[in-house]
Amino acid sequence: MTSAQQPAYDHVLTGGTVVDPASGTDARLDVAISGTRVAAIGTGLAADAAKVTDVTGQRVLPGLVEGHTHIFQHVSKVGAPPEEAHLRRGVVAAADAGTAGASTFAAFRTLVVEPTEMRIVDFLNVSVLGLIDFRFGELLNPDTLVVDDALETAAANPDVVRGFKIRLSEDVVGEQWETLLKKSLSLAEQAGLPLMVHIGETSEPLPVVLDHLRPGDIVAHCYTGKPHGILDGDAILPEVLAARERGVLFDSAHGKSNLSFEVARRAIAQGFLPDVLSSDTSARNWRGPVFDLLTSMSKLIALGVPFTEAVGRATVRPAALLGLDGEGYGRLEAGGPAHVTVVAETEEVVLPDAAGNSLTAPRLEPTLVLHHGAPVDTVPWRGLPAE
Repeated sequence: MTSAQQPAYDHVLTGGTVVDPASGTDARLDVAISGTRVAAIGTGLAADAAKVTDVTGQRVLPGLVEGHTHIFQHVSKVGAPPEEAHLRRGVVAAADAGTAGASTFAAFRTLVVEPTEMRIVDFLNVSVLGLIDFRFGELLNPDTLVVDDALETAAANPDVVRGFKIRLSEDVVGEQWETLLKKSLSLAEQAGLPLMVHIGETSEPLPVVLDHLRPGDIVAHCYTGKPHGILDGDAILPEVLAARERGVLFDSAHGKSNLSFEVARRAIAQGFLPDVLSSDTSARNWRGPVFDLLTSMSKLIALGVPFTEAVGRATVRPAALLGLDGEGYGRLEAGGPAHVTVVAETEEVVLPDAAGNSLTAPRLEPTLVLHHGAPVDTVPWRGLPAE
């Protein structure tokens, strides 16, 4: 390039390993960005760039997609701040999982979706109340499941509502779990959307619940150590395998109390990986034990999930489930939006699960986050010792 020529690219990331499960790419390549789009991915691109960032020894990923979180801050007691908890830690799109119900959705849209830089969608809680406070089950009064209200909210907000959410813990639904589940499934069927079902401390064993679920419905907290999980001793329940075979999806959803290292280790050893790898971040756990999506990925990688598989389950797979793949989320390709998360492995640290157990493993840390091509101010890992 001569001094008279304009550089072809605004910014090139060079020297890193591009890992994009959507295209099957896992190679040392340059990523060139012009404006808000990825201009090219290949070799030798840095010579024609206005700005070059050397990311040698690091992995260049599509911007992460969080499939399960709680970010209805200031309204729900469990709502974490979306950009602080997610965007500034490498997540460019996220799905709130049932914090808002039909009666609170307008506030969720106004206070969270519209002013937030990152892309936000949600699974609407089947209770009109939403998840305001964990101490009070939102469906203990079954009349709070108002089908018409949920259908009207979903129909009026198709850009945000991508499914429905029901928590089936006994302290949320009481003895009417089956009636409420059937009503929720009918609602989801009418809307043509999936239903996400929270398990852990259900009143009935998991196979009884799975019998009701349809292809595309999602079981959240698949590695829970609470009663009625996916294991029978060390083995995956055959009903769990049969549900997956017919298209039911399983979400890891770490959360404050729903990731057991022992359950995850046994399941992963048998090849049972989550369809969606999510953090279930909330105001109860974003400063530990969850911290962020990358930390949740680090834990499952340490337990045996191959790196590329973990990336796919935190990018292209949730993007497809949430209908965000058509907007270019979850993949890194020429012509697509320049959503990029560059990560490096830290030295080994002690990482906790939801039951107080721990493992020692490297942790993934975002060193550079680009959102629509612009750099994001990242924040340090919240598990670091206070200075």
